[in-house]
Amino acid sequence: MTEDPFAEYIRESEPGRRGKGYVWHTAIGLQAVDGLETSEYLVRTAIRNIEGEISFAEADELLQTYYEENPSHDSEDRTEEADKVSIRLAALLSERAFSFTSHEFLSIHRRLFTGIYPHAGCIRDYNITKK
Repeated sequence: MTEDPFAEYIRESEPGRRGKGYVWHTAIGLQAVDGLETSEYLVRTAIRNIEGEISFAEADELLQTYYEENPSHDSEDRTEEADKVSIRLAALLSERAFSFTSHEFLSIHRRLFTGIYPHAGCIRDYNITKK
């Protein structure tokens, strides 16, 4: 994705759209930091959320259905992970209350990675360094 589909919302929208544009931009950007790419379907769904057509919960349901109907057959393709974590991050970042404690960190990890990794929300006692 060469052009940021959320830049206009962040620059020129009313506060509600600006905030949602920012959280989606951040959530997808965090996936890019890990070398993951999100799908165009997620971007279209995010824009529907920003426009107020659907809630985060509805966006999540649409994404779940999309991947049930379009499963990846490539074990190296991590787009589904990037999409699911992005929508969970966007919803989390849009919440008003937040405290950074170890309990909260584990809760966030569980919320982001449930159904993706079996160790979601658990403290691991082995090296998790990425390539």
